Amino acid sequence: MFSLANVITNGVMFYLYKFVINKPNDFWVVGVIATLIGFCISPLFPILNKYIPRKWLFIGGQICMILAYGLFIFGRNNVILMDLGLALFNINFAQLVTVLTLTDAIEYGQLKSGQKNEAVVLAVRPMVDKFTGAISNALVGYVAIAAGMTGSATAADMTSHDISIFNIMALYVPLILAVLAIIIFISKVTLSEKKHAQVVEELKSKLAQGKIEDGNLPAANVKSTAIYAPADGKLMTMSEVIDENGKTFPGKGFAIDPSSGQIFATFDGKIKFTFGTKHAFEIVTENGLQVIVHVGLGTVNLRGEGFESYYDDGQIVKKGELLLEFDRDLALKNGYKDTIVIFYTQPGRVEKMSKISAGKVVEHGQKVVEVKFK
Repeated sequence: MFSLANVITNGVMFYLYKFVINKPNDFWVVGVIATLIGFCISPLFPILNKYIPRKWLFIGGQICMILAYGLFIFGRNNVILMDLGLALFNINFAQLVTVLTLTDAIEYGQLKSGQKNEAVVLAVRPMVDKFTGAISNALVGYVAIAAGMTGSATAADMTSHDISIFNIMALYVPLILAVLAIIIFISKVTLSEKKHAQVVEELKSKLAQGKIEDGNLPAANVKSTAIYAPADGKLMTMSEVIDENGKTFPGKGFAIDPSSGQIFATFDGKIKFTFGTKHAFEIVTENGLQVIVHVGLGTVNLRGEGFESYYDDGQIVKKGELLLEFDRDLALKNGYKDTIVIFYTQPGRVEKMSKISAGKVVEHGQKVVEVKFK
């Protein structure tokens, strides 16, 4: 609804300036204001989102759009009010919220289906844009013809009937769509930041317990591989890892109480996927052992803040290659733990692990455990 209202209004803006307010030479202001507001909104959004939930940013952006329509309808004879309307119209928090919500839906889909399918989820937005663009083009063309805004017509040729048709189709209809967008978002979109964090934590637990298995399992012959420390610090057994809720971290593996915020590849392998919150990623050995490196406990709630990755999903990496840096102080300041957990996503395949030397101080790249798996 937001997208449709947005593209319709952008499509009729030239007609508004040329035929309704009779200031075609001022149309350049539309592009200038849109560009300036766009430059401000993108960096401002993550700052605001630290303190304001996405739901309220979406609603706030839609309210700005609704106010803009009011100014376009009732303040069109005042240059200052028109410019204010253009500024309000381009506060497009709704677009940013939509993209982020779709991104969060990737983990939700993985939790429900067992498969991480980014391509399908992220294809929704371009599909919606094409659909709304097609509808907008048809409606804008209809408005131009129905209101007589074609050929050699000028603002002087416009009748009150023509202006009424323009107002209804070009402004009142998008206004209604903007209101509907708020209603639909509030009633139907439940994947908030808090809900997404719960989804990621549930997904983590299911992966660690082997409840989400890869359907393409290799042959059942026993293989062996070594796992090396992904960070500098003190080794911990899984039983020592207590999460932010006071529960023992599930699954098989080991952990490190880090002395630095750098994370390195634990072996030669391939990055399979990264959580949208950047705090965990899966890496697969050349012979098929799947391991997740989970950075921090409760750090899902940071939503990527303080994490800087140096790889792409699908990338082949070598043991000891720097993959990630995270701000340990930021995690600790927010009440989370900086413990790094390395666990197997298919624990049922693990036949035997060598003993973890709990309490031993290791450097990244140092061998920690030998794993036999099938």
